[in-house]
Amino acid sequence: MIELFEVAAAVQAFCGREGLDFCFIGGLALQRYGEARVTRDVDLSVLAGFGGEERIANLFLREFSPRIPDALEFAVTNRVLLVEVAGVGVDVSLTALPYEEEMVARATEFAFIPGQPLRICTPEDLIILKSFAARPQDWIDVGNVIARQVTLDWDYIVPRITGLAELKEEPELVTRLLALRHG
Repeated sequence: MIELFEVAAAVQAFCGREGLDFCFIGGLALQRYGEARVTRDVDLSVLAGFGGEERIANLFLREFSPRIPDALEFAVTNRVLLVEVAGVGVDVSLTALPYEEEMVARATEFAFIPGQPLRICTPEDLIILKSFAARPQDWIDVGNVIARQVTLDWDYIVPRITGLAELKEEPELVTRLLALRHG
């Protein structure tokens, strides 16, 4: 895990130099709030806005190696840039929704390694992101975060996942999340 934290610190330093608004999500956030499990990559959300995907992707591609051919085209089309840093995969979500702006603004620093604090999304935002992704492991992760966090702001979580579930046309995401909450 030390290698992942060091890669995340390098990516964070890059984002700082470039003046990018971002936060780490996924496995790193899970290490802070949920049941620790092995993760092999670093996930982060970078505010790109609508139409800013190419500019942000190009900044990253000048600094880091692409993991796939046509990484720029993939990033612009799918809003995810796949790069590699010191042999570690880094998934850069190019975000634009008002909720994503709010998530990045709410992020807090946490030092997994003394002296190297990383900007991590809140546990509430991790629950929202994992519920929205809705893969089997994501639901396990959501349950673990709920179990480990003594206080969660459900007044923040519920309206946001409800809106995202409506966009995805999957209202059952809210039902499943609430079932885990009351578990």
